[in-house]
Amino acid sequence: MNAPESVRPGVGGLAERILPRDLTRNPDSKLAARIAQCKAEGRPALVGYLPAGYPTVAESVDAAVALGQNGADIIEIGVPYSDPVMDGTVIQNATTRALANGVRVADAFTVVRAVSERTDAVPVVMTYWNPVLQTGVDEFSRRLLEAGGAGIITPDLIPDEAGDWFEASQKYGLDRIFLVAPSTTRERMDMTVKASSGFVYAVSIMGVTGARDQVSSAAEDVVARAREAGAQNVCVGLGVSNRGHVEEIGAYADGVIVGTALVRALGEGGADAVGLLASELSGRR
Repeated sequence: MNAPESVRPGVGGLAERILPRDLTRNPDSKLAARIAQCKAEGRPALVGYLPAGYPTVAESVDAAVALGQNGADIIEIGVPYSDPVMDGTVIQNATTRALANGVRVADAFTVVRAVSERTDAVPVVMTYWNPVLQTGVDEFSRRLLEAGGAGIITPDLIPDEAGDWFEASQKYGLDRIFLVAPSTTRERMDMTVKASSGFVYAVSIMGVTGARDQVSSAAEDVVARAREAGAQNVCVGLGVSNRGHVEEIGAYADGVIVGTALVRALGEGGADAVGLLASELSGRR
């Protein structure tokens, strides 16, 4: 295994002023290894999102396992939160129902463990930062690792405020997945890419999640800018809903993220519907 790569940029930049001096990219990243495997097979990684606890914890376990057994390479397990600023209507409704049913942060670890033990997909958690703070950053990270998780996607956490997460991620060997968007400035793109490990999450549109008929033309530009800033892996999310989108984005991105379409399938047809859609998205049928 190569020595950890320093993410320390040149003197004077935003990253130089913000990021810890000892911050490194994760040399044992399960996410990076899976994406490299997909590249060797000539395809993008398929990344699927499902919230823990929807419709129930048991059903969310079954759905996540079905997703992993039918072509998903990476699975994002969402932690339901009462103020989901990035989520569209479908995911908001699902997480609201999960919260009403009494879902807890611990249930997300239960789903992660099931994915890790019953599929070959790489599980990560996607969560707003408050549940992590309430659990304790170190405690959340330790429990995630013990459950078989590989990292955390943090839609409302910026590197400027991620000191405790930097420390815990390096302590437990977890990947840090930060988001970049069409509005991200050049200097902030440089810092965010250097702060990330595993992959960078490229938001293809300005707005909330939701399946769309067409993928934003801004997606390819965001990926190109992230790569210019040094990103090794860039996955695109928001607006992806069918196999055509996967093929279109896969021509220039390292991974394609699908969320709303899978959550809708779960609500309408349960775990079986999730498995069928995953097979279609992955090109297995």
